[in-house]
Amino acid sequence: MKMRRKILLPLLAAGVLLSGCSRQEQEAAVYDESSIAMGTVVTERVYTQGEDPTADVLGTLSQIEREYLSWREEDSAVGKINLRAGKGRISADGQTIGYLLDPLKLAKKSGGAFDPTMGKLTRLWDVEAEDPKIPSQEEISRLLEESGYEKIHLGAEEDRGWVELEEGASIDLGAVGKGIGCDEAVAFLKKDPQVKGAVIAVGGSVLTLGAKPDGTPWKVAIRDPRGGQEELLGVLELEGERYVSTSGDYEKYFIQDGKRYHHILDPATGYPADAGLISVTVLGENGALSDGLSTACFVLGLEKGAELLKEYGAEGIFVDKDKKVYVTEGIREKFSLEASGYVVFPFPS
Repeated sequence: MKMRRKILLPLLAAGVLLSGCSRQEQEAAVYDESSIAMGTVVTERVYTQGEDPTADVLGTLSQIEREYLSWREEDSAVGKINLRAGKGRISADGQTIGYLLDPLKLAKKSGGAFDPTMGKLTRLWDVEAEDPKIPSQEEISRLLEESGYEKIHLGAEEDRGWVELEEGASIDLGAVGKGIGCDEAVAFLKKDPQVKGAVIAVGGSVLTLGAKPDGTPWKVAIRDPRGGQEELLGVLELEGERYVSTSGDYEKYFIQDGKRYHHILDPATGYPADAGLISVTVLGENGALSDGLSTACFVLGLEKGAELLKEYGAEGIFVDKDKKVYVTEGIREKFSLEASGYVVFPFPS
């Protein structure tokens, strides 16, 4: 058996439970890796009959971030679009258009609960700063005027297109970036027929692909939103190609005067979303959609979030402030509650 390193994933929003290799698994090469890419921890386990692909997966994620997604890089696709805000159209390749098209559809369907123009406001709040502070209403109102997904205009022709961004607006795909990373990792691994199975976590987004050699399900851990970093709410057992993303108010936050201020902002107010939920996990048809839907549903709250989830045909686990856990019917038997003090309820119909 070939083995690089076994590093257990620090549980973030959602994680992967990695255990030792069984005898059946020893018949395949198993490669584990944990590193940093896309500004977060990336943990991989890949079963393959070929060479170790984990470093190439990390390289792919870093390339996508650098060349397409990063608002920090002026030469990235997003950076170039932002520099042209208010100056007319800019040509874009099909990959860039693809990264923008589905998030804009989600923004529209969610009534703006998901919005890829919230980057300036997120940086204004800067909840991870050493001494974070609540911004003034004047600062928030000013940046709200510059925000809004309606300020992004797209056109597509065959494998190319154009993007026009209104003056003052700025694109930030951070709310779907980790999911995009999962999509790109799957696309890379599928090119290699010797890869038989994989589970990869990019921050709070997780993908499973193929199967384990022993036929047991993949186990995806969901963190207890009111517990420590390694305390579990529960575990999802999944098979085949699945995409899981979790958003919660416990990931990045500060507390002032007894109130929690977290990083998931409500585009309608510019303040941290407060619709009654503390954690949202979504299983969607791809990583970017799962990532974006978890944010949108968190902002919308239980009832409206359930409606949006149903519209997309996705599965979900919503946790509210009263520690009620709502699980969609399609994954109810795949989810096992581990934390005490929580109670599982049927998902709103």
